[in-house]
Amino acid sequence: MTKEKSQARLQEIIDYFLLINLFVVIFFAIFFIFAIIMQIYGVFIFLNFFQNLWNPLIVPLITILIISSLFYGINSWWRRKLLSQEEEI
Repeated sequence: MTKEKSQARLQEIIDYFLLINLFVVIFFAIFFIFAIIMQIYGVFIFLNFFQNLWNPLIVPLITILIISSLFYGINSWWRRKLLSQEEEI
């Protein structure tokens, strides 16, 4: 019973982390649009700040988001395939 609870708790923590990751990526996408608009008006500080954060912060966040989406899709496909094979037997 405790193993199931610990797995459920770990799943909740991972889900919470990925949800926060998604919203941070959305925030940076909106910030990027804002920085581009400000650059058009001649204010370059926001785009420079975004460029400084790109490699150390934003790229890993996007990578985590894409990998988790791929993992979720593959895991879901795998489970459906296993369930359909069990029904055929």
